[in-house]
Amino acid sequence: MAVMAGRSKVATRHGIVAANQPLAAQAGVRMLERGGSAVDAAIATNAVLGVVDPEMNGIGGDLFAIVYDAQTGTLHGLNASGWAPAALTAALVKARGVHEMPAHGILSVTVPGAVAGWSALHQRFGRLPLSEVLAPAIDYADNGFPVSDIIAGRWARWKDKLAADNASAQTYLIDGHTPAAGEIFANRHLARALQRIAQSGPTGFYEGATADAILQLSDAHGGAMTAADLRELEAEWVDPVSTSYRGWSVFELPPNTQGIAALMMLNIMECFPLREYGLHSPASLHVMIEAKKLAYADMLRYVGDPRATPVPVRELLLKSHAAERAQSINPRRAATHVAPSLLEGVTTAKGGDTIYLAAIDGRGSIVSLIQSIFDGFGSGLVPPGCGFALHNRGAFFSLDSRHPNALAPRKRPLHTIIPGFMERDGVRVGFGIMGAWNQAQAHAQFVANVVDFDLDIQEALEAGRFTKPTFDGADVFIEALIPESTAKALTAMGHDVEIVPPRSGTFGYGQAVASNAAGVHFGASEPRHDGAAIPES
Repeated sequence: MAVMAGRSKVATRHGIVAANQPLAAQAGVRMLERGGSAVDAAIATNAVLGVVDPEMNGIGGDLFAIVYDAQTGTLHGLNASGWAPAALTAALVKARGVHEMPAHGILSVTVPGAVAGWSALHQRFGRLPLSEVLAPAIDYADNGFPVSDIIAGRWARWKDKLAADNASAQTYLIDGHTPAAGEIFANRHLARALQRIAQSGPTGFYEGATADAILQLSDAHGGAMTAADLRELEAEWVDPVSTSYRGWSVFELPPNTQGIAALMMLNIMECFPLREYGLHSPASLHVMIEAKKLAYADMLRYVGDPRATPVPVRELLLKSHAAERAQSINPRRAATHVAPSLLEGVTTAKGGDTIYLAAIDGRGSIVSLIQSIFDGFGSGLVPPGCGFALHNRGAFFSLDSRHPNALAPRKRPLHTIIPGFMERDGVRVGFGIMGAWNQAQAHAQFVANVVDFDLDIQEALEAGRFTKPTFDGADVFIEALIPESTAKALTAMGHDVEIVPPRSGTFGYGQAVASNAAGVHFGASEPRHDGAAIPES
């Protein structure tokens, strides 16, 4: 079955930046044209996205990246997720009369890691001065930009949340309303915060005026953040985890992210002849949906911050483990409940809004980067005079002390945001699809589209998707791009199918870049958002 892509993939022998907003992608391309690296381009793009799409990301959030360094042929992972304040404990939260982690407000705020991530990336792989890399973002924040269509629509959904906090309202509302598509929006406080980073690097965020404002906000709302919590945070270089999928090597970042769930899904899917079943057939979709349930059950049970609790990564990624899990899939009936695996010798406990961008430079180095403030405008709190919202990633912690993801001082929560990378025979692809718990299942579908169904990266992003945002039951969202006959067949198999109109945010927004052995570079940006893949001239 062919996929009629609405766009063609971009092809060039030079660099490409793909992002969900063209102004941001163009900023990254400007870095490439000035001799910058893929990392310079990625940071510039991310910084502009924090200005033009503040609902979904910004310097108040966290960051993860996978970097392929073409010069050495090596792959590097970066975990720039922040930790809980040292004084933020389950006992403190419960003492406030709260029995599960709040979704918003100061108790949901962990230390933002994005700026630490920029610093680590730039120090290792940057070619241009940080001041030059951040200049486009500072300019857009200072002088304003026209808000793009989908971003304007999403921004409007959070009007009441923004209006509930005075600093948030002053920052993100114009005379009490959210900006309309095409309306000029400026954020001069954010320009000054970015300027401090441009001048002083991470100390311009984790110390000085910005840090003081974060601490002032925390104290005013009864938070636990201290100067040491901010000052002592560092990003962590990590080795990506991987699996093989029908001859391709697929890489994700290790826990504390959900990336392992994508790899577990692929291992289970590999036990079935998806190519024989066909793209968007009832059999192939059924296998993927059931694999999602099994993989996510294990991920939720076992994954937390490995610096605090050991995570059985090796055991979860064994092909034999996947084969055993695959045997539990009934080929004719959807499961309504899936239990996590019982791994011998492993102690267990009972049991958002994001941007993704990809960049490739003329040398063939690739950056797969994802960044988020989690929920729309994060915690809903803006440090005074800073122009950015603090994320609410701490909402993911459990207050059950037996759980691997239990809240603890200086611990990082389970993270949904994941960058992806895959390679085979000189072909390399940096890819990602945002959207909370949608991400790992969307990654697995993208890989299958490329590997099993021979789609190019643009077609693979545009193809209809499913997503199951819950962790029990047989409910599943099916995009209307998938044939109606398939949806009916899945319903007959016991899936509780809800058809969602095409090109909505339900299935996330993705980008991808790729290179082949001949030195040709490709870029793709799906039409579910305002984005574009822009080549270097």
